[in-house]
Amino acid sequence: MIPRSLLALALAALPLAASAGDWPQFRGPDSTGTAPDVKIPLQPKIDWSVPLPGRGLASPIVVGQKVFVTAASGPEQDRLHVFCFAAADGRKLWERQLRATGRTMAHEKTSVAACTPCSDGTRVYAIWSSNDVAAFDLEGHLLWVRGLTADYPNASNSLGMASSPIVLGGTLVTMIENDSESYTLGLDVQTGRNLWKLERPAVANWTSPVPWRSAEKADPVVVLQSSKGLVGIDPVSGSQLWSYGEGASTMSSSVVARGVIYAPSNGLTALDPKPGTSTPQQLWRSKQMNPATISPLVLDARLYSINSAGVITAADLKTGDAAWKLRLTGPFSGSPVGAGAHLLVVNEKGLVQIVDTAAPEGAIAGQLALPLHADRKELILCTPALSGGHIYVRSDSTLWRLGE
Repeated sequence: MIPRSLLALALAALPLAASAGDWPQFRGPDSTGTAPDVKIPLQPKIDWSVPLPGRGLASPIVVGQKVFVTAASGPEQDRLHVFCFAAADGRKLWERQLRATGRTMAHEKTSVAACTPCSDGTRVYAIWSSNDVAAFDLEGHLLWVRGLTADYPNASNSLGMASSPIVLGGTLVTMIENDSESYTLGLDVQTGRNLWKLERPAVANWTSPVPWRSAEKADPVVVLQSSKGLVGIDPVSGSQLWSYGEGASTMSSSVVARGVIYAPSNGLTALDPKPGTSTPQQLWRSKQMNPATISPLVLDARLYSINSAGVITAADLKTGDAAWKLRLTGPFSGSPVGAGAHLLVVNEKGLVQIVDTAAPEGAIAGQLALPLHADRKELILCTPALSGGHIYVRSDSTLWRLGE
């Protein structure tokens, strides 16, 4: 393991975060699903669309004026793609292809390109269900690539991997958690080499890591979620700082707001980790707020969760008490995103729904049906991205930008 002192010196030369307005990873800035400076169009229209090859449910990310998305093609989905498009008009700026070195088995509903890429503002990091990881600069130059199967050959599950990585300083955190050889890595963003490796519960896990801070300017802690619960990990050293052991979802990821972690655990549980303590304080628990496979979202003073029946519940952040419920048109696989007083969610059949959370009982403020290929039984499984007043969403075959 590299000494913390040396890593601290190296981090000083690295970018700390993507720029304001970017959507740099799964569920955007700090994995919250929200974009504070974005206005969601209430009657969205298609600005442009571009074709994509093969399969993919990884969400698009936005860095500056560039949109990045991954895909997997070929009969075995063993050709791995990274695309970069101009945000303004959808023009393809570059494409890179790699050959999968690990297993490409996946449930027919998902794909090898299930993990959303991430960026620190100067590099893009992509991972696929085959446990192949690659880093590119924003111009498409390959910086490094690792086939993790060569080092950890038993890491897989029969449905496919789907956890999305995050970057914290000089560490790329990626969860390779499964029924067999289950682990999470902290990789050096410059080389792809291990900074640390944690053994994790041997249970299939599709959640993604999220950052947590004890205060606004405090160093980030990475929160790992599994069937056993949650742990807080120092992203520099990989050391465990605290743990919560009352179980959690292996599909719906946690969300952090104002230092509190809202975890899909026994319904939804609000956890307040205190620096220097080994166990977070439980603030409240609501078994009625069951997010199923959809990750929860916080806007202003309320927490929002969508259950398996497509009902969205708005709850008070401090108590977990329900304020209102609204039935949406489902089913959903992607999670909601939000800005201002509006939430946006896209169902599997391509129906974009915008919810006005300021209405007394919540209300549908706008809709748009995306043109999917019904003959191919095409679905939308990704979580949308928000940037610059626009919505980015993809299916297997198409990436769209939506605007006013």
